[in-house]
Amino acid sequence: MDVGRRFTDLQLTFDELGTPLRDTTFVVFDLETTGTKPGPDGITEIGAVKVRGGEVLGEFGTFVNPGMPIPPQIVSLTGITTAMVHDAPRIERVLPSFLEFIGGAVLVAHNAGFDTGFVRAACAAHGYAWPKAAVVCTVRLARRVIPREETPSYRLSALAQLFGASTTPNHRALADARATVDVLHGLLGRVGNLGVHSLEELLDYLPEITPAQRRKRGLAADLPERPGVYLFRGPGDEVLYVGTAGNLRRRVRQYFTGSETRGRIREMVALAVRVDSVECAHSLEAEVRELRLLAAHRPAYNRRSKNPRNAWWVVLTDEAFPRLSVVRVARDGALGPFRTQAGAKTGADVLAGATGLRTCTQRIPANAVSGTPCVLAELGRCGAPCAGRQSVAEYAPAVESVADLIGGIGNEPLHNAIRQIDELAAAEHYEQAARRRDELAGLIRSVDKAHRMSALAAIPELVAASPDGSGGWEFAVLRYGRLASAGVARRGVPPMPIVDQLIAAAETVIPGTDPLRGGTSEEIGVLLRWLGRPGVRLVKTAMPWAEPAHGAARWRSWVDLAGHARELEYAAN
Repeated sequence: MDVGRRFTDLQLTFDELGTPLRDTTFVVFDLETTGTKPGPDGITEIGAVKVRGGEVLGEFGTFVNPGMPIPPQIVSLTGITTAMVHDAPRIERVLPSFLEFIGGAVLVAHNAGFDTGFVRAACAAHGYAWPKAAVVCTVRLARRVIPREETPSYRLSALAQLFGASTTPNHRALADARATVDVLHGLLGRVGNLGVHSLEELLDYLPEITPAQRRKRGLAADLPERPGVYLFRGPGDEVLYVGTAGNLRRRVRQYFTGSETRGRIREMVALAVRVDSVECAHSLEAEVRELRLLAAHRPAYNRRSKNPRNAWWVVLTDEAFPRLSVVRVARDGALGPFRTQAGAKTGADVLAGATGLRTCTQRIPANAVSGTPCVLAELGRCGAPCAGRQSVAEYAPAVESVADLIGGIGNEPLHNAIRQIDELAAAEHYEQAARRRDELAGLIRSVDKAHRMSALAAIPELVAASPDGSGGWEFAVLRYGRLASAGVARRGVPPMPIVDQLIAAAETVIPGTDPLRGGTSEEIGVLLRWLGRPGVRLVKTAMPWAEPAHGAARWRSWVDLAGHARELEYAAN
């Protein structure tokens, strides 16, 4: 037995993450063309070699008639003449077989941007879809791992000589592709010494990461290969960054070998001294825990910490003549959540225009004391009817219609808004009608979201299951719109005892009095998306999960039509 080889194989098995390079299928290809610009210039020859684990699986080579004379300088460079390609197939006949040859493989080329640019242009011109394949450029890779003192240049001929390629490149497509195969294998040997053993690590490899940062790969050594949340911590034990991963060890290691163009993340990795992890049952639990950790720690290097997704709400002020006001803290009877203050203000304006209510011109707390006038009212400069121009009885129907819309009891304001749009269109005020249409669509989306979120948040306990893709189940126990417990039942394990254990161990949730019962719009949104995935089943629920009969859900088709109309208008302009 070759003990040395056995030890090496064991080390690779332990060390490799993702798709091992030895198991990756590469198609190394090269083109000859009539010039340098796809479109005006054409392809004259294609050569490709398919390899995996150092073994050649197949080759592809053909001349291509570019539909134009080959310039003399190109003839002198490649030796390919117009007469040689006269009887060759046109590119539209070559593409199907070439695309089939490269299907499912990682594409490799020397100066890959040039070669893929020509093939992409040909696909676009003749109606073929360019495959979403990973691309490796051997020029780029060589510049990253080979110092200039080792090679006079990074041209294919120089690198082929450096690595002792069995084929000498000669500006013919198949020969150059064969030479590039040997160059690729030589480069993979170099990056392997740097700890790059998987396709993911190869694609993420970046030389700007210093050797000191690469040595920090050890921070990921003890992390589990399980889904969860990871936390980079700094010298003072502060949380620098929070993220989620389906495989914690694989994802964290990518920070030390990966191509990270964001300067702040490279800076974060340089500061990190420890990586903690929270192992999760499945991806839903990881996503929810990430949201909670972001809210708790506000890590300096997470964008979402600097720009938190705080929701805005539209409420009726608690006054004799209520007005529509935009607030940050919701209470019972609030409409939202809206992503931005401007969006909430637009929604309030649409409701005001459809009902006759007025919007408050200054921000009033959601719990404003009944009968207390605002500063503008005291100065006699408020446009709302609280100064006594209407009686309470005259004003009450408008207030009730908005309250009914928020509660899902009625949708008269939406009908009124559509009538106003129709009137604008009939009067040929098309631009104004289109603007109102888009504003109303935004309002309906927010009302629909409010009804969906409130319906889920109102349920004391709901247990749902999602197939894990391997014959097992992923479970989530939700209480008042929050994830209270999560677990899995692998294939062959009876699921209901697992469900009972999860319910018994679930977090106790005390509901609030706001529309989301104390939950956050972000977490409830994550739960709704998970519950809406194909195959998810409801296992138990403490009360029926139902949306209001007169809610905004029935308006979704109108919103879709409005969106389609908007797209057509953009296309026309």
